[in-house]
This record gives sequence, C-alpha cells and structure tokens, in this order.
Amino acid sequence: MTTTATATTNIESLSEKIIVALDVATADEARTLVAELSGKVGAFKIGLQLFVAAGPEFVREIAREHRVFLDLKFHDIPNTVANAAVEASKIGVWMMNVHAIGGREMMGRTVEAVRSTCENNGVEPPLMIAVTVLTSSDDNVLRETGIESSVDEQVVRLAKLTKDAGFDGVVASAREASMIRGELGDEFVIVTPGIRAKDATNDDQRRVMTFSEAINAGSTYAVIGRPITGAADRRAAVDHLLSES
Repeated sequence: MTTTATATTNIESLSEKIIVALDVATADEARTLVAELSGKVGAFKIGLQLFVAAGPEFVREIAREHRVFLDLKFHDIPNTVANAAVEASKIGVWMMNVHAIGGREMMGRTVEAVRSTCENNGVEPPLMIAVTVLTSSDDNVLRETGIESSVDEQVVRLAKLTKDAGFDGVVASAREASMIRGELGDEFVIVTPGIRAKDATNDDQRRVMTFSEAINAGSTYAVIGRPITGAADRRAAVDHLLSES
C-alpha cells in the first residue's frame, strides 16, 4: 500500500522533472509566471523569443534563484558555437542546448570549452544537451530537407553522435525516449518537449505525449508550456498533470 508520505514524495520528485517554458514576449510576463510557479516545478526554459526580447541580463536574473534551461539551439561553425556556449555558461544557466546536426566537432569543441571555462572559474558546468529532431517534424519534413532516414532512425543516430561528442543528453520527443534509453543507458539525459494533457490539442506539435507517458517512456525532464502557462490557475494545472502520472 502506498502511504500518504510516500505519495507526496513521489509527486514532489515528479514535479522536479517539469521544466516550464517561458514562451512569452516580455520579461514582466515571464516574471509573473516564475513567481506563480516558484517551488512548484523544477526549472524554467528561456527560448529564442524571450531571450531576444529581454536579453542575457534577464536570464542572469532568473538564474540567480532558479534553474534555467537556455534553449537557443546553437548551430554554427564550431568556434562560434563554442564561444557562444561559453558566454551562456557564464550567465549561470543550469542547462543549454545546440543542434546535434551541427556534428561531432562542433559539439566536442563546445563541451570542452564550456567545461574548461567552468573548471577555471570554480563553478558547476551546465548540462549540455543537443536537439535531435524537432517535435514539429515528421518523416515528410525530413525528406524535404534531403534526409531519407525515418524520424526514429535519425533521432537514434544523432543521440549516439551526441553522446560520443561528450554531451550529457539530448532533446527528443517522448516517442523516441525508450529507444534512446535502450541504446544509451540510464545516465543519459533525455529532455522532451511536446507534452500535452490527456484532453488537450496538439497545437503545432506532431510527436506528442502526456507527462506521465513521457516519464514512463524514459524521459528525464519534460518541457511543458501552454498546458501550464495558458491555464487560469497555473499551479492547479501542474497538479493536474502530476495527478495523471
């Protein structure tokens, strides 16, 4: 029988796996979300829209008190990505990402530069993860870009490349999480966007799952936006997602 204390501990542990996407246009909107959800979830994601609107100083502000996943998906020549990632690590983010399709050299030089900088500064390096295939993509989208592999094949290929390059994990759909987990082991970090409540629409995502399905499939963390941030009562929305687990 599950005791009340055990059930509460399990819920708290699951809540740490939730990364709320601050996909809003202004710093004030983001601050409101952070204030409402502080202590309720594990981390906050700052992506391209908010970063462009509010800048690195806002990232630094949130990172002082909360874990921040900086979701800028760097993809450029190795030197440029490595230098950008070093600057991101100086802000104090907990996690950052690049595009795995940038290749082994780009990822290897980036992770080496970041870890060296953090070691020299006596700080914990951020988790380094790489995007495999966006959850808005399917086999047809890959073919449009000249990739003949299926989504599943491409995701696993890029996940293996990411690990070989020395990264901590990947961003991938929860639908591929079990395959990645089976290929790359229990320690490899899998971050999954495209999370929806059971009764929600998919919006602009194609490869989606519920939070409980994602965790059961092997996801380490789940990035959740509109199911929480679009709710009238956001803390209750978190509770609802956890109750489905």
